[in-house]
Amino acid sequence: MADISIGTAEQLRDPNFTPPLHKAVPMGIQHVLAMFVSNVTPAIIVCGAAGFGFGSDSADFPQMLYMIQMSMFFAGVATLFQTIGLGPVGARLPIVQGTSFAFIPIMIPLVAGKGVEAMAPLMGGVLAGGLFHAVLALFIGRIRFALPPLVTGLVVTMIGLALVKVGIQYAAGGVPAIGTPEYGSAQNWFVAGVVIVVTLALKFFARGMLSVSAVLLGLIAGYVVALLLGMVSFGNVGRAAVLALPDPLHFGLEFSVAAVLGFCLMGFVSAVETVGDVSGITKGGAGREATDREITGATWADGLGTALAGLFGALPNTSFSQNVGLIAMTGVMSRHVVTIGALFLILCGLVPKVGAIISTVPIEVLGGGVIVMFGMVVAAGVSMLSDVEWNRRNMVIFAIALSLGLGLQLEPGALQHLPATLKVLATSGILPAALIAIVLNLLLPEDLAAEATEDISGGLSGRK
Repeated sequence: MADISIGTAEQLRDPNFTPPLHKAVPMGIQHVLAMFVSNVTPAIIVCGAAGFGFGSDSADFPQMLYMIQMSMFFAGVATLFQTIGLGPVGARLPIVQGTSFAFIPIMIPLVAGKGVEAMAPLMGGVLAGGLFHAVLALFIGRIRFALPPLVTGLVVTMIGLALVKVGIQYAAGGVPAIGTPEYGSAQNWFVAGVVIVVTLALKFFARGMLSVSAVLLGLIAGYVVALLLGMVSFGNVGRAAVLALPDPLHFGLEFSVAAVLGFCLMGFVSAVETVGDVSGITKGGAGREATDREITGATWADGLGTALAGLFGALPNTSFSQNVGLIAMTGVMSRHVVTIGALFLILCGLVPKVGAIISTVPIEVLGGGVIVMFGMVVAAGVSMLSDVEWNRRNMVIFAIALSLGLGLQLEPGALQHLPATLKVLATSGILPAALIAIVLNLLLPEDLAAEATEDISGGLSGRK
């Protein structure tokens, strides 16, 4: 419900309206709180997959700290692209940018067990994918026909399914602990369970900002429990600098075919996600459809924000859907409110001690949070699929794409004879599923849907 004490109904729907500063500042920080955990989590997951940064005595800890720091800094920069704009870049709307979960299933096989050395090719992929994403702004409106809810819902569902394993591993004690007696201990699951229970309780029984920040508050509750159990170490906080600036080409820059192709293909998916978020903001906050200029500007900002992040050692950016919901809840469309949030993110990104404090969160606590977040990604995909007309044609497309995509992800050894580049891309699961769904949706004639739509599910649906 809109807060009419901030301004008139007409002002609240105006992106150029600036609320009184004493209200604009807490509202801007509210946007940051809603996306904060989701923004820094991908950096922690990627570093963990590569095998560096964890442990108070880790020599590579500063590298993980830097990536966390840049996740905040470039989320703020990319958000400024959207709210303030630069020529054709930016929608001039209250769009919050942050590190994208969608790319994680692509990044994990690219860096798995390769240490810091894997970051240079990864950053080459981020840069190339960001530039490709920006170019999509030139014709994003003309390619939306190839991505109906059947395709986008499948892709989002696959992203969630690819990540749920990570959540379970973290809750049980983290990848480095696999095979040890501590892995999956009652204490680990208890701490993760506290996060889940508190998050769900706040999400369903609280109102306002308590509900919006449920995951963050759940993590704080789990952190307090872990602290009481002696699971938190503050050794790295003292080692972190008070102030540090972004370092160009911090991890170096290399270009591999697998990384470039993977990031470009996922950039296509991310662009469509951004179009949906822009439409959701204008519809929920102003009761209108997004203009072509807003959609094009948002896509430019998405891509250039990602490319810039890659040059400084950060991960791909995209618009954050949870903040779309926050705008719909508050009814405040002011882009200047989100600008304040962006400045707060940039400030946090310049202070490594903030990242060091984040790194003290035990992996089990983070596991409880990501179980909820990744599960909600799957739920979002299922919700998108609810808009699909489930006739024979669409069921066949979905079945083949899901079976091959998820199957190759679960059994990567089935492609052991493929060249390394193709194997990395195919075993991500998401890319083959998306490509199969897009191609079949374009090739299979629509008149199949008009033919007999007899049940092909073996009687499981109960229909006659």
